[in-house]
Amino acid sequence: MKNNLHVERAIKKLTQAELADKVGVSRQTINSIESNKYIPSTLLSLKIARVFGKSVEEIFQLEKKDL
Repeated sequence: MKNNLHVERAIKKLTQAELADKVGVSRQTINSIESNKYIPSTLLSLKIARVFGKSVEEIFQLEKKDL
């Protein structure tokens, strides 16, 4: 799975720590998601999408290898 979380954060001018506070996780968790080292839960994905006013699919995309 890939994501454009870094881009969305830049648009909203949010740091990793600020986003982490908004969704109730650590800054390291946000960093791991952006680095594709951690796949967030459905609940966390929905919380992140809500912060940006977007659908989950606009932030997280499946890759061919995931199908």
